[in-house]
This record gives sequence, structure tokens and C-alpha cells, in this order.
Amino acid sequence: HVQLVESGGVSVQAGGSLRLSCAASGFTLRNYCMGWFRQSPGKEREGVARSHSDGGTSYADSVKGRFTISKDNAKKTLYLQLNNLKPEDTAMYYCVADSCSYCSDGYCYSSGGTLANKYRGQGTQVTVS
Repeated sequence: HVQLVESGGVSVQAGGSLRLSCAASGFTLRNYCMGWFRQSPGKEREGVARSHSDGGTSYADSVKGRFTISKDNAKKTLYLQLNNLKPEDTAMYYCVADSCSYCSDGYCYSSGGTLANKYRGQGTQVTVS
């Protein structure tokens, strides 16, 4: 039974940093593409960062150079380091996992071209003021 549990979301001032964690269970991390997307009221869901099962990473243009995705397969945990935070980064951040074919611009896709977001956590709130 796949489970993703996010943590680390807090309220921070603009320019600050924080790290989100996603504890995974029920599957082997190295076999899955994992990542983060965010959503805030009135805005569309946005893919933020992805970690392909082959080790490659992908980021949305809005976070390139500021956010870093990483994972610890032994600890079964995915991380997202957020630096130089801006008020527009305020959102609920969700961890996702799925098998995938490729990743681009913060999203991962199946071989058929559909978004690879089969599993999702409950989210953790990041507020930047």
C-alpha cells in the first residue's frame, strides 16, 4: 500500500529557506519517478520539481536556481530544498510518485504522454510573506 507523507511546511519571510520532506512507503523509491507540485487558491496546479528513476531532475522555470530536489533511497524520503523564497511560492506542496517514461519542466509523463501522478500525499503548506 503506497503512502506519501509530507512535512516541513511553515511560514517564512521572503528570502528565507526551508526543506520539505516526503516519507514514502509501500514501494521502492529508485524504481519510481517522484516529485513535487504545488497549488494555491485560484491558481492552477503547478509542477515544481521531479526526480526521474534514472536520477535525472527537472524543474519548473519559476523555481530553477532556487529549489533543489533530492532523495535518499535508504531513508525512503524525497526532499525539496527551497531557497530565496518569494511570496508567489506560497502554496500547498504535494509529493507525488509514479512510474514514468520521461520528465520535463517539473512534470513527469507516462510513455503514453499522460501525467505520472498516480500517488499523492496530503500536502504541506508553505507560506511566504
